[in-house]
Amino acid sequence: MSDVHSPKKNFYYTNVEDVRDYQERMKNSRIKRHRAASFGEQEVDLNRYLISPAGLEGLMYTIYFLLIPYAAGALFLFFFIAHVSFEKFLQLDLASLFIVWAIGYELIAVVLLVIIFLSYLSYMKKAMKNN
Repeated sequence: MSDVHSPKKNFYYTNVEDVRDYQERMKNSRIKRHRAASFGEQEVDLNRYLISPAGLEGLMYTIYFLLIPYAAGALFLFFFIAHVSFEKFLQLDLASLFIVWAIGYELIAVVLLVIIFLSYLSYMKKAMKNN
């Protein structure tokens, strides 16, 4: 409370209660501004990115979780391991579903992390512009 009685703070106010009220309002406004500017507290709506009928979201997300990484892993094996040769691709052991799925899962995870990082950079650029 020592700063309440400082000459700088009391210059515009005539009593201590006004100064305390002003400090409280400023503190609350800083907290609100900080909360509104947080990248991590934004709402994420998966329906903007994935197609899912109303009521079947859980089923569709499960199917996406299983099929998209497997397809990404199979495409990675086809392009980078088999060098776009269908004969070499058929020689690969695609029966090990989990291995192909795990390769695709890791690829998708890296791509999503890069997208999130780029989104964060653009968010910070907009936040710097607004301030």
